[in-house]
Amino acid sequence: QVHLVESGGGLVQAGGSLRLSCAASLGTFSRYAMGWFRQAPGKEREFVASITRSLTTSYVDSVRDRFSISRDNAKNTVYLQMNSLKPEDTAVYYCAARPDAMISYNYWGQGTQVTVSS
Repeated sequence: QVHLVESGGGLVQAGGSLRLSCAASLGTFSRYAMGWFRQAPGKEREFVASITRSLTTSYVDSVRDRFSISRDNAKNTVYLQMNSLKPEDTAVYYCAARPDAMISYNYWGQGTQVTVSS
């Protein structure tokens, strides 16, 4: 079975930092592209960042200069370093995985809450 477990969320003041982690049981983790999404109250879930097996990264414009996605294939873990956090970053953050050649994400974690106070 596939499991994605996020951790690292919490409450932080604006301007602060958090690092989210997602531990994955995916078989051959390195074959998957990994992504982070978020959903704020009353809003649609949105893409935040992704990293492919070849380490190509992609970001939504609103976080491009503040967030950084990385992966450690030896630990089957993907990270999201979030700096200069803003109140509008408040959301539940979800980790997701897809086979690298596919477009849609097949597997999702349960999410971790990030709250940024002003």
